[in-house]
Amino acid sequence: MFFQRVLLGLTLLSASFFGTVSVAQTTPGAPIAPSATADPKSQAVQKLFSQRFGNPTITAVRPTPYGLYEVQLGPDLVFTDEQVTFVFDGTLIDAKTRQDFTRERLDAISRVPFDQLPLELAMKQVKGDGSRKLAIFEDPNCGYCKVLRKALGDIDNLTVYTFPLPILSPDSTQKVRNVWCATDRAATWDAWMLDGKVPPKLDCEVPIDQMRALGQKLMIRGTPAIFFADGSRVGGAIPKKELEKRLKATTPIK
Repeated sequence: MFFQRVLLGLTLLSASFFGTVSVAQTTPGAPIAPSATADPKSQAVQKLFSQRFGNPTITAVRPTPYGLYEVQLGPDLVFTDEQVTFVFDGTLIDAKTRQDFTRERLDAISRVPFDQLPLELAMKQVKGDGSRKLAIFEDPNCGYCKVLRKALGDIDNLTVYTFPLPILSPDSTQKVRNVWCATDRAATWDAWMLDGKVPPKLDCEVPIDQMRALGQKLMIRGTPAIFFADGSRVGGAIPKKELEKRLKATTPIK
């Protein structure tokens, strides 16, 4: 996380010793302010934080129900007070409900509305009635991506949007180019990922820059990255049983 990399000597809360801290819930059910750094106090916190930590890239600052402010640094969160006299980098636990507030907030800020994904950058595959949907970001040289793709093989009634994300090596870029230029992109991708059949070398216009820019925009740190129909995401390969469970939970009931 952020302060594991650039901690500059501020006084940390007890998480420095124990890794978590519990706080009493002061306003049960109080929502997080939806807009990013919109109110004057949050703007002041952001300014102070920037000054004290060398102007890091701050995505947003928001008040929490616990009297603290959450500072979003890309996909990471830290917490501070209004005067930025301390910073807490760790798991914030609600002492009353035992809820992991940090995890809930990280899950919330990582959500992406499924219908806002630029599907023109993906390869579409439909099995059965295609009623269940997910999107996967994969590098062609990612071993865990190949494991995940095999786990998908026995799952029916599924629509998969595969977003190529060449980030591991120059060879990844070349393989994505070859697949994208193929007559049947999805079949060529599967032939490589599942059977190790190297795609023939082809050349055409490929939106490599847009693919990588999308990965950065969605704060994807590695592949595979899985997005479900409800906007939730999972980083890394997960077993078939867990995939089925999440698909069932995230598919709207008709």
